[in-house]
Amino acid sequence: MLKGVRKAFNESFQQEAHERLLQEIESEFPGQLDFRVAETPVFLDQGFKTKLLMAGNLIIDFIKKPDFKEITEKAVPEAYKFKDEGEHCEFLCFDFAVCESDSGEYEPQLIELQGFPTLFAWQHYLAAKYRKHQKIDKKLSPFFNRINAFNYTEELSKVIKSKSSENTILLEVYPEKQRTKIDFELSKAYFGIEVVCLSEIYTRDNHLFYQKGGTEVRIDRIYNRVIFDEVERKYPELKGKISFLKNAEVKWIANPSWFYRISKYCLPHLKGSYLPEAYFLSDINRPDDLKNFVLKPIFSFAGEGVNLNPTIKDLEDISDRENYILQRKVQYSPFIPGTDGEHSKGEIRLIYIWPEGLNRPKLITSLARLSKSNMLNTTSANGAQWTGSSSVFSESH
Repeated sequence: MLKGVRKAFNESFQQEAHERLLQEIESEFPGQLDFRVAETPVFLDQGFKTKLLMAGNLIIDFIKKPDFKEITEKAVPEAYKFKDEGEHCEFLCFDFAVCESDSGEYEPQLIELQGFPTLFAWQHYLAAKYRKHQKIDKKLSPFFNRINAFNYTEELSKVIKSKSSENTILLEVYPEKQRTKIDFELSKAYFGIEVVCLSEIYTRDNHLFYQKGGTEVRIDRIYNRVIFDEVERKYPELKGKISFLKNAEVKWIANPSWFYRISKYCLPHLKGSYLPEAYFLSDINRPDDLKNFVLKPIFSFAGEGVNLNPTIKDLEDISDRENYILQRKVQYSPFIPGTDGEHSKGEIRLIYIWPEGLNRPKLITSLARLSKSNMLNTTSANGAQWTGSSSVFSESH
């Protein structure tokens, strides 16, 4: 990565500055931060950044194929086929492990992809906090494609809210209980939208409503953060809501069907240097080198259900084999030296928006998750230094 920048950051790093960063977040959003924030951002050099962009473009080329919907039709369960899906998904996220090639160079390797929103508001907020409290070179930016700190929220707001006359809400299940609740509060602040629980939604004449201060409010657009198969598994008391939402007169940003189309279901179809081979479990008995593969349920979130060391028995015990994939393991590289002498591993997520009228999605920012364990998510940080949620800064050109 940017070795000179990393060296300078580590030498100037003060734990007290990071504590001030955390204290400021707590003062601005009391009790809302429910995951660990890493002490350091990630600093990308141009070589690694170029590899990420190349890999992202290969994935987008696949998503833009004329027969993409035909290829992924089986990915969408009948229960979650929502009305007016649209021609493309408004949000794309691609997660890459930071690995090391045989020649000793850092390279990205795709872990998974999502047609679903991510922590848009939180990442903007966090990058600004790093820049305020730590010494970050002014030539480095967390943005792409002429996006900057001034127009980032404006670009996102155009996708999320569209016309100002339409009423847009952020929809989640019991948002106050979710670990990403700080992003919901920031979304409310940045985009001027209400955060509404699925339990509060009701329908009349095929339109959706909720109550605000005793007044009925009609919903025109939904910035959707609900994963609907999780509703059935975790919140059965809300299962009945799904049926009337499917055919309601409302604009979804993004339509829930895209969560299933642009998912790990795509991995077996993707080929390229930074796209590890993957197979549907239903298409393969077992690879001869099973120890080199990870078993993943196609429809899961935040690493849930991933088996890093599957056995033959594990494969044989699965009845719905079409809902699982085997993906070749990647070796995370401990690429970030810490001030404590230890190194952190990480994943980088490329974050795209796809506004109406654009032929291709637009990369706007990224995020990082740092860890010292084998699972790369903010839950796995376990309090270790230089682990958790982080931002990515790179040279802008």
